[in-house]
Amino acid sequence: DLTPDRTTESLFEELVMNNVIKSYPQVRLKQFIGNISYRGAEMKASGVEPNPGPGDIRRLITEYCILPLGSEHLRENTAPIKSVLLAGPEGCGKSMLLNAICTELGATLFDLTATNIVGKYPGKSGLNMLLHLVSKVGRLLQPSVVFIDQAEKTFIKKVSKTDKSDPKRLRKDLPKLVKNIAPEDQMILIGNSRAPWECDQKGLTQAYQKMIYLPKPDYSYRYSLWKELIISAGGNISHSDFDLSSLTKISDGWTSGSICKCVSEALTEKRVLQQKFKHLQSLEFIPALAKYEPVYREEEEAFIQWYTKTPTGKKRSKILEGDDEEKGKEKGKK
Repeated sequence: DLTPDRTTESLFEELVMNNVIKSYPQVRLKQFIGNISYRGAEMKASGVEPNPGPGDIRRLITEYCILPLGSEHLRENTAPIKSVLLAGPEGCGKSMLLNAICTELGATLFDLTATNIVGKYPGKSGLNMLLHLVSKVGRLLQPSVVFIDQAEKTFIKKVSKTDKSDPKRLRKDLPKLVKNIAPEDQMILIGNSRAPWECDQKGLTQAYQKMIYLPKPDYSYRYSLWKELIISAGGNISHSDFDLSSLTKISDGWTSGSICKCVSEALTEKRVLQQKFKHLQSLEFIPALAKYEPVYREEEEAFIQWYTKTPTGKKRSKILEGDDEEKGKEKGKK
């Protein structure tokens, strides 16, 4: 123990002062709205691996992160999940899910993102102290979530000359931190990544046991999202002037984050009041939507190619192949 004579309060205060322990907005997992991927069976039948829907992602977050840390019985009777990587385009809900995990657990949040710890606890001895403090305080104030944004940068092959954050600082120590999380500990590492293919995959898979891909929203998800957000903001879309279906089709490729911003910009307090005299129309959201970049096909394909090569993706493919084999056997028997 590097800090045997210090109180929990003093250690907590030090980490708060250094912005390592952070507060987070209260977000419930149910606020990550949307259903499971209903087209999963149809896509699988045509030989295409289906992307997970919001309902599937909520289930995985609950299964990997919330239930194990919240249930002593599960920790004692199941293999521990010590780390999870959330990967997806910007605006697809990674930060929201992190905040939801913390909120549901009432967790202490430790931010070890390279840009957040740059210049803090310098040198090898300083890094050892930082990791000691996170591990010690994390156990004293559990449940605890250790977070790393731009997780791929920890294992990036070549650091840009303009990047002064020393992103590879935790390269050797992060897998050790995860390994040292005992089954009885209510601790988990959560990483967020927008470009997980840009790093050494061996290091990434050593640090993160499970990987969840957050794709761009499909038609069903976008329809639910537009409807929920507009109504929540005071919009009336029950009249014939509002074409929700067309708005959903037009916004194909845009992320949930872009749609959220779009509704906030277009549906101002003044516009909500004006609905008494002028019906709200779907076209009013298009100028705001045009300000944001969609997820292009190249980026989407890069995510899919990366995910299918991960241990989680390979396991999922084997399960799907197994289902197909079983169906083939059944047809043969008939």
